[in-house]
Amino acid sequence: MKTSIRSRKFTMGMILFLVIILLLSVSSGYYLNKLSSKTSAILNENHYSVVYARDMSENLININQSIINCSLTNKKPDTLAINSEFNLFNKSLKLEKNNITEIGEDALASDIEKNYNDYRAYVIEIIKQPNPDVKVLNLQKKFDNVYQQLILLSKMNEKAIEVKTVDAKISAKRFTLQMTFIGTLCFLIAYGYTFIFSSYFNDRFYKLYNGIKEVVASNYRERIHLKGSDELSEMSLIINEMTEKLDKEDKTKVVSID
Repeated sequence: MKTSIRSRKFTMGMILFLVIILLLSVSSGYYLNKLSSKTSAILNENHYSVVYARDMSENLININQSIINCSLTNKKPDTLAINSEFNLFNKSLKLEKNNITEIGEDALASDIEKNYNDYRAYVIEIIKQPNPDVKVLNLQKKFDNVYQQLILLSKMNEKAIEVKTVDAKISAKRFTLQMTFIGTLCFLIAYGYTFIFSSYFNDRFYKLYNGIKEVVASNYRERIHLKGSDELSEMSLIINEMTEKLDKEDKTKVVSID
């Protein structure tokens, strides 16, 4: 049973090209996913911690400024505004405690919470029993403790962002080289198959073409030799049989004439 060119050669080619496309798709998806994970770690972890530290610092400054202004002007503090700032600080602190990513960040967040609670209790005490000369000075010291720890928290995560960004850039270059290698390899395989495929059929078509030309030129001794079991080899056998019959008929005519 002959093997169809269409069913064998072209099917093999299509399967090869589909495998190459699948390989490129899977590898590119894999590397993009790894790079995306690295960048997401920067955005979803350290960046948010920097934002939380910044927001808590702003809340702390607003509270401290409000108490100092009231002490200087002998006015009663706006407890609603101060409580609002406290609530916002608590919210950011809670989010930060749920977003611990760096070594030592957990202990730092705990220290911030401890000093913040001490600061808040002192603010409430000042509001209830104002004494500008002594209490505001002590409040400033407590404020500085919390504020410096918030700066440290921000710097810790900013440093982590720098390190992870450098790592992401190095990974991106490495992934690019690997994808370039895989893409080049796939291209060479596809090009090699295409070259071999076209050369194979060009050679067979050329032999078949020359054989038919010889038959047309009445050279009935010419035979077409094509190995294989496809349609072209079957055509060569049919042409050879035809030329053999024509050769016999031609010899018979010559003998008859003689």
